[in-house]
Amino acid sequence: MSVVGAQALIKPMQTSPSVSPGIQRRHTLPASEVRPLNTQDAISVFEIEREAFISVSGECPLHLDEVRHFLTLCPELSMGWFEEGRLVAFIIGSLWDQDRLATEALTLHKPRGSTVHIHVLAVHRTFRQQGKGPILMWRYLQYLRCLPNVRRAVLMCEDFLIPFYRKSGFKVLGRCAVTVANLTFTEMWYPISGHAYMRRNISCAK
Repeated sequence: MSVVGAQALIKPMQTSPSVSPGIQRRHTLPASEVRPLNTQDAISVFEIEREAFISVSGECPLHLDEVRHFLTLCPELSMGWFEEGRLVAFIIGSLWDQDRLATEALTLHKPRGSTVHIHVLAVHRTFRQQGKGPILMWRYLQYLRCLPNVRRAVLMCEDFLIPFYRKSGFKVLGRCAVTVANLTFTEMWYPISGHAYMRRNISCAK
């Protein structure tokens, strides 16, 4: 997958105030940044995910080995929000090559696929109720528009989360064929028009 120019959308969300070179600190972390995740982030990702999902549904969308799996195969389809170097929210996705999700979509990455399967969006408990989830999802969807082979994003969620994802522009596809333990899901989708966006947005071409 070509991601040339897509990194323009993954950049610090705000910059630190300018400091005189004479007093500038070494190793200063940006106050807030968004970047792709890597395997070194896996434990932080899983800790946030486990706390967010176990108490609600009893199941994690991704186990630690699966987090590492996807961050190895397709790190460019992940996005993490960091505050002073600390992970506070993240999304992990992979490519899928069928119209609807199947059980295999939970563990497979299909490099020739044109659908991004969003496995999980989670926010650290101390940063919830601040709008970070919707903001990160918006940035992620805009980033996907810069990837020329991506045509849509899909996810599966429990019914109580449908209003949340509808606010981000997702539409209901119907009941999902995938079940996890005794949980059932609704499948939702979002259209991605990569080439049209690339023509309109110069930052994707840089």
